[in-house]
Amino acid sequence: MTTPKAETTTTARVLAGLRHDDSSVRLRAALAAGSDPDPGFVEPLVERCGVEPVFHVRDMLTWALTRHPETVTVPRVLAELGSPHARARSQALHTLSKIGDRSVWPAVPRSLLTDPDDEVARTAWRTAVLLAPEDEAAELSRSLVSQFGRGGRETRLSLSRALVELGEPAVAPVRAVAEGHPDPGVRAHALATERLRRDPEAGFAYAVEEAKRAVSLGPDGPPGEEE
Repeated sequence: MTTPKAETTTTARVLAGLRHDDSSVRLRAALAAGSDPDPGFVEPLVERCGVEPVFHVRDMLTWALTRHPETVTVPRVLAELGSPHARARSQALHTLSKIGDRSVWPAVPRSLLTDPDDEVARTAWRTAVLLAPEDEAAELSRSLVSQFGRGGRETRLSLSRALVELGEPAVAPVRAVAEGHPDPGVRAHALATERLRRDPEAGFAYAVEEAKRAVSLGPDGPPGEEE
């Protein structure tokens, strides 16, 4: 039988481990916090998520939070969405996506979909696809297409994947940008997203190159591109 003193010692060891300089110690502490949940762990786990530099440790921190009661975890994680620190916002979004409670969607700031930090925005797109109700998919699609042409390859691929995952509600907004946006780079990104939707096996790199070729040829390019 575990004594109160032993419990106190274990809790103190976990809390100290989360602050340790060695990432392997922090990883073990996060594992311990998730293996034996305690409401007292939620605050330090959330705080550590916002500053943890090592990806696999952050993932374990999120896993530990999902092991705690949502009534305790979700309000604290939602509060992090307003943090001035990009990593805290991004990891909070990731944690909410792993918890998977779609009822929290109204509390997620829509401004995160256009966050100036690419990693936060990418996480927001993935989380939105998972949590947004079906009747908001069209509105969500319109917000996402406003981000066409943003960032590097990984950011653009994340956006395209999110729009493909949204399915039919995203088709018209994507096509409108592909056909009418004045910026060739934005138009090419939208075209690549359309191609990826039609042929997911083709791969994003191929879709981008084909889209660039189509944009350079203009509206009188080769036939057979319309569905």
